[in-house]
Amino acid sequence: MTPIRFTPDVEVIDPDEQQLIASIVEQMAASSRCAFERHRHAIRDAHAKSNGLLKGELVVHDNLPPALRQGVFAVPRTYAIVARLSSAPSDIHSDEIPAARGFAFKIIGVDGERLVADIEGHNQDFLMVNFPALAFGTLPKYKRMLGLLEANAQAPDTFQRLVAGTAHGAKQVLESLGGTPGATLDGLARDNHHPLGETYHTQAALRYGDHIAKLSIAPSSGNVRALHGKNIDDIGYAGMREAIAEHFATQGAEYTLSVQLCADLERMPVEDAAIAWPEELSPHVPVATLRFAPQSTAHPARQVYGDDSLSFNPWNGVAAHQPLGAIMRVRRVAYERSSAFRHAMNARPRVEPVQASDIPD
Repeated sequence: MTPIRFTPDVEVIDPDEQQLIASIVEQMAASSRCAFERHRHAIRDAHAKSNGLLKGELVVHDNLPPALRQGVFAVPRTYAIVARLSSAPSDIHSDEIPAARGFAFKIIGVDGERLVADIEGHNQDFLMVNFPALAFGTLPKYKRMLGLLEANAQAPDTFQRLVAGTAHGAKQVLESLGGTPGATLDGLARDNHHPLGETYHTQAALRYGDHIAKLSIAPSSGNVRALHGKNIDDIGYAGMREAIAEHFATQGAEYTLSVQLCADLERMPVEDAAIAWPEELSPHVPVATLRFAPQSTAHPARQVYGDDSLSFNPWNGVAAHQPLGAIMRVRRVAYERSSAFRHAMNARPRVEPVQASDIPD
């Protein structure tokens, strides 16, 4: 496997892209305003429901090959991190409704040229979801899907349970016939598995120093590996948060962060995030370990800090990890607008931690 070298022309920008981005961002802004009126509190445009906020550390592995010694991972080092576990919909619903889960983490104190000068601090954010490809991997598809996703997010819980159940059944039928479910079904047909046992993916591509990559994190310590595929019983409204809090009340957890380098721009495209990159072309290779000690993950001070003060943004980082592709380019505008609206309406300043002790214990 010979990794592709990063050059700016790996991105292909459609002439209508800025118009599409403006339309998408305005549609998301209108949804945010409606959500604010329902809750009288501003929430995120996506991954609105927090399931826990964790303090931990990221340990960059020693003796990595040159292609993997890039950006944050260039030298062996231990960083403080803060991670937010979430549910993907743009509104807050009962955990009885299956949904995609998110795992975003912020590496604190990263040196290097910043991607966005207006974002204060020296941190690097990576945002991941527990399936490898998006249902809407290009901007035109994203715009068509956005209305459906927002309508589903705002629908009554009983309707959402029906949608998830129907999608799950369709996925099972398709798999039984030897087919591969599309990313749309894969995104809707989620199970209520324990979120600490899931593997999470950046889905879209990003720059990896001299190369192009996607990242993932997977359970590595035995206690969270044992949670893979395990349903949460009697889940109730906040079962995800309760399950995470129960785990970390007495145990820690470790995850392996891996890199999948792009080796073929046709079969591993940058501009279509709906296409999962084949492992046979380029397998995921471990580059770092995430460690979390036992802790309180959802007490009021920490939950408010995570919900109302922190922001996670794929463009908050260094140039060596520039997000790539149209979906990442729309996120640059959408995430900044969402963050500004949320902090303004909740009368809370945006905070970028400078050390682990900034996160409430």
